[in-house]
Amino acid sequence: MSFVSHLECSRTGACIPHDAFHTISDAGAPLLVRYDLDAIKTALTKEKLAGRSPDMWRYLELLPLAGPEDIISLGEQITPLIALKRMRDELGGGEILVKDEGRLPTGSFKSRGLAVAVSMAKAFGVEHIAMPTAGNAGAALAAYCARAGIKSTVFCPDDAPEITIREIAFHGAQTYLVNGLINHCGQIVAAGTAETGWLDLSTLKEPYRIEGKKTMGLELAEQLGWTLPDVIFYPTGGGTGLIGMWKAFEELGALGWLDGKRPRMVAVQSTRCGPLVKAFDDGHDEVMEPWEPADTLIHGVRVPKPFGDRLCLKVMRESGGFGTMVDDDEVVEARASLAREEGVHLSIEGAACFVAYRQELESGRVERTDRAVLFNCASGLKADLPSATSRIDRNKPLDFSELA
Repeated sequence: MSFVSHLECSRTGACIPHDAFHTISDAGAPLLVRYDLDAIKTALTKEKLAGRSPDMWRYLELLPLAGPEDIISLGEQITPLIALKRMRDELGGGEILVKDEGRLPTGSFKSRGLAVAVSMAKAFGVEHIAMPTAGNAGAALAAYCARAGIKSTVFCPDDAPEITIREIAFHGAQTYLVNGLINHCGQIVAAGTAETGWLDLSTLKEPYRIEGKKTMGLELAEQLGWTLPDVIFYPTGGGTGLIGMWKAFEELGALGWLDGKRPRMVAVQSTRCGPLVKAFDDGHDEVMEPWEPADTLIHGVRVPKPFGDRLCLKVMRESGGFGTMVDDDEVVEARASLAREEGVHLSIEGAACFVAYRQELESGRVERTDRAVLFNCASGLKADLPSATSRIDRNKPLDFSELA
């Protein structure tokens, strides 16, 4: 049975029944899923959890599904924490752990949110879903909709990574390229909802993707023995994961499962698109103006004005965190050096988190003793790679001294 008690408007606190697939509140704000945590305390223990399958569905009591029969899954295993030992020694800081979300079924952390959202849509009888995407969310939507037998339509900026555009189409989604940014794609989805009848699954315009992304925080806490790191660096575009993890920590705290303080949540953005960082530094509760021009190469953070800006900024402040912008060229260089020196192949967004950690360690906003977790949101294979052009002619004599 579901332990959901109600849905809650994130702006007014108004309670809404969870008897249908709702989108946003009457106040035009994101909805949050609330649970009967006292009942969950009775139903779930750490000991019971420890005996379950190592996948994200092990936290079913803290998810909105009515039961395991509603799960639409492609095999969402727990993702590993990888220590960057050489970088720790080189930088002289505390432990650096990468949570590698590239191991999930569609190669990114979008698998989590879309698995739960599509599962809920299927349970409520939804037949057609549409969304705007920078790439990875659309790939996850297309895959889970294919699994669920739901029609999907996806709109991408025409300069989104080609490999993810092809991935979306390969999974059977109606895929359209738009001469604009993700917010322009979102306008098309919203405008077509009444006429087409599709469900608009844009970021934070429904309550269930947060719940899937929340499992990153649940997993992290369990992997670290129900303690939390000092600081989390998270690549933040729409911000669903930032909000979801903080929600996970609040719920685990209410269950009495956490040992110690909460982490500072750091939103990582680009110097070429950093609306949340600017709003935070200026003392605002929301992004006042869309960032222009939003021309960063870090596609996952290229969101000029997130719909969930208020929630993101609230998490940053409540956690004692902050926002930081990184230089695109430094990120490209760091991604290559980490692959060579640590053997860890990060996405461009994951590399942005490493650059952010490095610069904030130097600035002093991160202490040398802090344990930091960096989120690698997708497989590095989804990002551009340099050419490898050295060749050997097997029919000619080889000078092995040149190869040594």
